[in-house]
Amino acid sequence: MKVILKADVKGQGKKGELVEVSEGYGRNFLLPRGLATLATADNINTMKQADAAKARRIELEKQAARDTAEKLTTLQVLVRAKAGQGGRLFGAITAKEISDSLKEQHALDIDKHKIVLAEPIKAFGSYAIKAKLYPEITGDINVKVIEA
Repeated sequence: MKVILKADVKGQGKKGELVEVSEGYGRNFLLPRGLATLATADNINTMKQADAAKARRIELEKQAARDTAEKLTTLQVLVRAKAGQGGRLFGAITAKEISDSLKEQHALDIDKHKIVLAEPIKAFGSYAIKAKLYPEITGDINVKVIEA
């Protein structure tokens, strides 16, 4: 019996896969629990359309990430901070502050979790910071820390 899995089933496959299972397992376990549907022509076409839509959505997300990465290379983000003697900052510049400054100055909304700080920023100056926009797509943010 061929079924399309609605959820991950251990030992059978992942959600959305078309798998061959025994008649009893399919009728007595998978179908009653809503873990699978019969592989009819309509259900197979629906599955193919869903896969195509998912592929299109992923491609659009990748393209948006590439466009954002290109924009980031031309921008410079100014972050204002207070400092004490010798130019040392009170505290450190966080990813949230960089994200908020990007949104405020350039209308780019990048989640603070996507900004990767290798080490805390604790002094004035210019820094190149990575932003993981999508798996395998990163952008460089030019951050300049100035006195408030």
